[in-house]
Amino acid sequence: MKRIGIVFLLIILTASLAWGGQQKPVKPSSRDKCPVCGMFVAKYPDFLAEVLFKDGSYVVFDGAKDMIKYYLNLKKYAPAKRYEDIDSIYVTDYYSLELIDGSRAYYVAGSDICGPMGKELIPTAKEEDARGFMKDHGGKSVLRLRNVTAEIVRRLD
Repeated sequence: MKRIGIVFLLIILTASLAWGGQQKPVKPSSRDKCPVCGMFVAKYPDFLAEVLFKDGSYVVFDGAKDMIKYYLNLKKYAPAKRYEDIDSIYVTDYYSLELIDGSRAYYVAGSDICGPMGKELIPTAKEEDARGFMKDHGGKSVLRLRNVTAEIVRRLD
């Protein structure tokens, strides 16, 4: 009985992480800057990425690469925040140019497509889109957010 309870709890925790948050994406203002590189984000809507916090605050980025740098080093960029404070992560799908759930996205690393800060992790909503993009644009790998490491991001700089 105890084992069933633990399995059930793990299923609920895993499902809640996969569902993502409840907040809708924000539209960056002309004054919003990327906390990683300092660029004005509204100039780059095709690469926009966002992290929304449960307290209603948010940060916006000029690309998925900088968003992931922020995410992987939250203590550096937002020392008062914890991972548990994150409600939603959004990235812009390369093909539809719509904001999609960044925790469910597929990221292509090592392609010939550059974003505002150079080499970029290119997000897609569907794995088949990521695989096709990788083939068409010389990508090296398709990753999920949980598989992107600081070393992978460093190699893009």
